[in-house]
Amino acid sequence: MTPRILHIVNPVKVSEQSDLYFAQPITFESLKKAKYFSKHADAITLASTQFEEDKSIIPEGFLQLSNLQRSILDIKPNLKGKKLPLIIDILNKTKEFDACDYIVYTNMDIGVLPQFYDVLQTYISQGHDAVVINRRRVSSQFKNLEELPIIYSQLGASHPGFDCFLFKKELLDSFILDEICVGIPFLEVSFIHNLFSFAQKPLFVPDIHLTFHLGMEVLPPVNKDLYWHNRSVFFEKINPKLKSKYELSKFPYADLSFPNRALKWMLNPGIFTKNYLELEGKSWLYKIKFRLNEIRWKILQK
Repeated sequence: MTPRILHIVNPVKVSEQSDLYFAQPITFESLKKAKYFSKHADAITLASTQFEEDKSIIPEGFLQLSNLQRSILDIKPNLKGKKLPLIIDILNKTKEFDACDYIVYTNMDIGVLPQFYDVLQTYISQGHDAVVINRRRVSSQFKNLEELPIIYSQLGASHPGFDCFLFKKELLDSFILDEICVGIPFLEVSFIHNLFSFAQKPLFVPDIHLTFHLGMEVLPPVNKDLYWHNRSVFFEKINPKLKSKYELSKFPYADLSFPNRALKWMLNPGIFTKNYLELEGKSWLYKIKFRLNEIRWKILQK
């Protein structure tokens, strides 16, 4: 039986001054085209969860799950910024739909190529219970649905950020995401650290032509209040609870040589050098213990 995929997004109604005003319709259309292109279209459900005021922009072809009832401003009234939902609230809405085995979450500014779902099915068939796919950046000049074939054809440039996540449905109940809100840095950090902690065979795909983002910026300006909120939640509430579950072999770049792995970890804003060094230390300690034990056994055998 083909694994059933539920792809959930969180649309938001915005003004023409927002980049999302042009990006969201393109995202919606790319998801619909990818579903209909797939040879397993019947196993794919496109879904949304939203605030009540955002429902009017959701096109046909998306299952509207129940509305979100709170935002980060309800949780932390002292913060100043947009009415952003919590990622755990969005993901928990998937529990309203039983007919799925895997969940996909992507940001609303992430479009996909037609082969997107078939590639995910291939990764699932290879035994991966979680997949993180980095996007490619293309020009922000594209603003019309009619330009989607041209967008598909843009090779674009790689991007270090994490914004496309596939995971086995059962993993959701293990996630520790606390009060992390979407649309702000440390959402992706919190997500990947949960996936690499709880998945048995996670896969990191750093540079594949499968998803796209309109705009070439890597680190756009963000709301400082919400940034420091997410950052504090990760380092004070999430990371301490996950730390004991980290394994070097599950994290990005684990298959690279030591120097290349170290360089990648230090340069990637979503992975932290301190955690890396601790994992490296555990790995080397294990190797030393293994070698010493081998010497002991050989001496005993003489």
